[in-house]
Amino acid sequence: MKLPPEVYLNIAQHVERRADLCVLCLVSQAFRTAAEHVLYRKLDMSEPSSTIMLCQVLAEQPRLSRLVTALAIYLDEEGQLEGDNGGNPQEQGPSSSPSHSYWTSISNALRNTASLRSLRVHLDGGIPINYAWILDGCGFQLHTFHCDLAWDVHLVSFLTTQRELSDLYIADFDGDVPENVSISTHSLRQAHTLPRLSILDCTFTEAVGVLVPGRPVTHVKTCFSSSNRETRRVELALLLTDLRLSTQPIYSLTVADESYTSTFSLELLSSLVRAFGPTPQLSYLGPLALPVDGGERLIFYGHLGHLRELRSVELDVSEWEPPPVSFAALRGLAREIHLYAPFITTLVFMRDLEPTALRAVDGLWRLAGDIGVDTVWRTV
Repeated sequence: MKLPPEVYLNIAQHVERRADLCVLCLVSQAFRTAAEHVLYRKLDMSEPSSTIMLCQVLAEQPRLSRLVTALAIYLDEEGQLEGDNGGNPQEQGPSSSPSHSYWTSISNALRNTASLRSLRVHLDGGIPINYAWILDGCGFQLHTFHCDLAWDVHLVSFLTTQRELSDLYIADFDGDVPENVSISTHSLRQAHTLPRLSILDCTFTEAVGVLVPGRPVTHVKTCFSSSNRETRRVELALLLTDLRLSTQPIYSLTVADESYTSTFSLELLSSLVRAFGPTPQLSYLGPLALPVDGGERLIFYGHLGHLRELRSVELDVSEWEPPPVSFAALRGLAREIHLYAPFITTLVFMRDLEPTALRAVDGLWRLAGDIGVDTVWRTV
């Protein structure tokens, strides 16, 4: 008896091992269709030789490549291919190195994945990053893009084609690329490129100036590029100016720094309160160095009190000696903060990059081990 396609798909979705899904493909045509849908919908590629083989399948069989909606590519120094020079294939010799085959196979596969909605390219451990040419000629419309590739003409040209992209991470940025003018908005009311961008994670504040103005960006994570206080002060002023040019209120702001000092955190907090006006919508903020000095801490709490929509704050306590590492000590700080900013319900305390999260539940502060510290800024 032939069953509806939804039944076959439901069965395939409950098969945990990919090897068993491959066996299911041999049972019948209906099971094969359902199993292939599950097998190819989300793909993670890390081992280079397996990546090349899988990409060849996607390039040669459009029926399968159309099933791919999420693709993640991982390559670290251990998996780096011999002869890796990071160049454009047109600039390499005709015999080509193994890396040429690797990146060309990915490029060919990407051109066939018309249904792709999520693409993640993770390059770690000293891998050259100038491979953005693999995106040339791709027709898919992404919703999520994690990009460790170099910011160059190829990447900029690709981004200008993305009308549905809402969540973007870029590891690199070059403000001197002439093609940046094609992605910079010409209207602060509505950008013609990346019109749906709402979450931006970038390691350079310069990128905020190119990607936020005129777009509905609400969540931003970035990093100061200078340790010099005067330079950072200028960088902060430019950052806040660019954030105000978003077409939507900023709900979440994470600004990392080389080192966290209470003096600069006070300056950042007061500048932010002035820049966002009397009714800021900010719900998540951090990291901020919590002042050790009681007087400075009162000023700090006074600024927090102006951010009445704030619900989550990340606080660095590395300056404290002895450090407040016990639950009792952190709970004491949480109670103190609650006196001046009772609307804050989640606190993430950082010490030497080690996080401890606390959440207020029915008026009591409890450890919140279920909070994804690295992703909480996205979820507010």
